[in-house]
Amino acid sequence: MKKTIGLVALLLAFLMVLSACAGGGNRQGSDSVKGDKIVFADIGWDSIKFHNAVAMLIAEEAFGYETEEVMGSTPITYTALLSGEIDVFMEMWGDNLEYYPDDLAAGKLKELGLNFGDNAQGLYVPRYVIEGDAERGIEPIAPDLKTVEDLKDYAHVFADPEEPSRGRIYGAISGWAIDTVMRKKYVAYGLDEMYNYVDPGSDAALAAAFASAYQRGEPIVGYYWEPTWLLGKYDLVLLEDRPYDPELFNEGLTACPSIDVTICVSNNFYDKNPEFVAFLEKYESSSAITSAALSYVQDTGEGFDEAAKWFLRENDALLDEWLTAEQAQAVRDALNG
Repeated sequence: MKKTIGLVALLLAFLMVLSACAGGGNRQGSDSVKGDKIVFADIGWDSIKFHNAVAMLIAEEAFGYETEEVMGSTPITYTALLSGEIDVFMEMWGDNLEYYPDDLAAGKLKELGLNFGDNAQGLYVPRYVIEGDAERGIEPIAPDLKTVEDLKDYAHVFADPEEPSRGRIYGAISGWAIDTVMRKKYVAYGLDEMYNYVDPGSDAALAAAFASAYQRGEPIVGYYWEPTWLLGKYDLVLLEDRPYDPELFNEGLTACPSIDVTICVSNNFYDKNPEFVAFLEKYESSSAITSAALSYVQDTGEGFDEAAKWFLRENDALLDEWLTAEQAQAVRDALNG
């Protein structure tokens, strides 16, 4: 009996070794090789979900990888990238991470290139407020409105429905760092003398306020940012501000900076996956492209996987810029299959 138990134990140990050897090449992270799984960071916002979907589709169809997204906060996913538990960051907002420049200089990760660098944020108004919209029968009601400071002359245009003697500015979401800056801007430009600064409560409520006003052709001014579906769907104008100055920005006295949003990978992934790295080095989009894709998701109700397919069909030439002829054809076959 003891001999039988010993043989069974030995057999189980042998099977465990075989299983470990078989699974070692399919680790979900730093040891990825062709045919294994690439792990993408998902920070939770829509734009990175879209870019993940595009890169994941290409990884699967052109390179034969499996893919996975791991959700988490920026600090958590960033730490996982440094340790190799996450392979790819499709949107690294490095200027927002004080430790990123030092980590990059120290060689703790690899930056492959620019995803997009034309992002913006600040106070927006619908274009028809300034220029009108002949097709909709809307006359311009603030033709000389160009800058944030100009808003002092147009409080009556953006009247607060709850206090018509004052204007209404929709602010950033309470708890966001930019909300502190926008509140200071509101005071620094003297807008607090004739406007109410309204906290929308959530990004969904803020988007709904803009969308509702736009659909009715009514004036609205408020904080927003891009790339977002709202900027892809509606023609909004970012009001000009004084040129960005890092020393004055936090006091609300200058424009918000445009941040270079880059693509980064872990060191181990970089070393082991040169072909896929070469693709990511060529990958580049724009705020406008991203906003259009997010608008597609909003309008159709489709998921980001379907948005990626739509995007690649609409921008077929990108496949030839990013991939070899054989790889590009494999993606086209999958899109049309």
